[in-house]
Amino acid sequence: MVAKVEKLEGIKKTEQYLTNLFRARFPFVYIPTWEEIRIVELITKIAESRAIKTKREIFIWSSTEGLKKHTEDGQEKININEAQNPINALSYIEDFNKPAILILKDVHSLLGAKGGRTDYDFIRKVRDVAGSLKNADFPKNVVITAPSLLLPDDLQKDITVVDFNLPTLDELKNLLNEMVEMNEGTGISINLDDNGKEKLCKAAQGLTLQEAENAFARAMVTTGQLSEDELEIILEEKCQVIKKTGILEFINTNINIDDVGGLENMKKWLTKRNNSWLGKAQKDYNLPAPKGVLVTGISGTGKSLTAKAISSMWQLPLLRLDVGKIFSGLVGSSEENMRKAVQTAEAVAPSILWVDEIEKGFGGSGGEMDGGTSTRVFGTFLTWMQEKTKPVFVIATANNISKLPAEMLRKGRFDEIFFTDLPTFSERKVIFKLHLEKRLKDSISKDFNISDELLNSLSQATEGFVGAEIEQVVVSALFEAFAEDRQLEEKDLFKVIENTIPLSTTQAEQILAIREWANERAVAATAHDEQYNYAPEETEEVVRKKAKAKKDTETVKRARGGRTIDF
Repeated sequence: MVAKVEKLEGIKKTEQYLTNLFRARFPFVYIPTWEEIRIVELITKIAESRAIKTKREIFIWSSTEGLKKHTEDGQEKININEAQNPINALSYIEDFNKPAILILKDVHSLLGAKGGRTDYDFIRKVRDVAGSLKNADFPKNVVITAPSLLLPDDLQKDITVVDFNLPTLDELKNLLNEMVEMNEGTGISINLDDNGKEKLCKAAQGLTLQEAENAFARAMVTTGQLSEDELEIILEEKCQVIKKTGILEFINTNINIDDVGGLENMKKWLTKRNNSWLGKAQKDYNLPAPKGVLVTGISGTGKSLTAKAISSMWQLPLLRLDVGKIFSGLVGSSEENMRKAVQTAEAVAPSILWVDEIEKGFGGSGGEMDGGTSTRVFGTFLTWMQEKTKPVFVIATANNISKLPAEMLRKGRFDEIFFTDLPTFSERKVIFKLHLEKRLKDSISKDFNISDELLNSLSQATEGFVGAEIEQVVVSALFEAFAEDRQLEEKDLFKVIENTIPLSTTQAEQILAIREWANERAVAATAHDEQYNYAPEETEEVVRKKAKAKKDTETVKRARGGRTIDF
């Protein structure tokens, strides 16, 4: 059943819907789209098809060219008084004694669009014509096409809005094949098999047909060839779609999942879901695309790093949603900004939508303080998360989970909630090794040995340090060596550690509260068998006494599924 629904989506579904509206004599149809050429081609196809029963003549009006009849050979100008006035175009179609469809371009500026003027005479004319077309002797329809949707209250009952989907994979393949044929013998090397063409076209999904054509053309002229190697160029053009929203930010990252120290439980969960948005997962296993995860925990424990690493591991575009940009001064624009953001994320799907520090944007609603705007925006986002069908994986990070509304945390919004705690002994070893290997060069560390003994000592000395603090230990130690123009020495690292007061000390109460919350509500990001992994010489009895003496700074009630120590 799912597969049949998928086949009906896209241009075929829109074509069928429009055909039915025209046959049922719906007087006015509004199609918000940038793709004028593509929508004219579709309406022309419908008007000449057998499915519509009664073939229609096509007329097109624009403020620059007036009213023209659309024919196979081009467009034939219609001589009417004041051709640039859309009211006269409506009068013409109202009096036309044959089946017809009139396409009005960009009249949204007359309906009160930003920067335009509301033309109440035009709005009145639309209402008049809507009534007369329903009872006309011949079937006639009017289609309004514009880049954005703006519908005044006066026309809510007279106009039907139709979504026009972006090009399907098959349409992009047809475009690419046409461009390949056109460039044969031009000196551009085409090195693409069917699999390569599919990869390029999938990368171009989310672009309009014109944008896709520009992307393919740019790839050809940049390198003088077209192959899978030009995939990056296509993705760069895709980034333009994201940048133009002004709300979403494209994050270009080369961070690998192996660059994230520890958090093995969460990493395994993410690895298992790689490629799960592809057809095989749905067709063979009847699996839905994963909705997303909420990662909460102590600041500096790798939440944001994990979001960037997922993008590299899954090879999907990472879009960062700045909630602050959602809210603006104009009434109603905040809700529109949120809709635009999620529509863009869906347009470039499969994609990853990253909402960093989500509690600062949605934590605690503004209520009456902002006229209910934040509540409506939050509601729009929640509804989309619950109902979305496009493969947009949402990763939200939060430091203070208590500020988030309960409805954000219930099942169905996220697939899982992970809790990132202070790194364990083993995790601290991994994090130290990662940062030392990443930053040390022969010129400054020729005699420096990253031994297991050193890592054990460093890990034991940094109990209660978060990953960000461990990274800063390495950086500060290198500054010590740089200031004296010498090689790095082990004592530099231990000197910095001795002078560092970790977050677990300065915010002990807050950390304890976060752990208490996560104990019943979240899954540990750290692997269960590592949650109580201490230095080799520390027996469980020693750990128990140390934990009790420190009021459980290191071990109190880890997240669900982990072993707790009975005091």
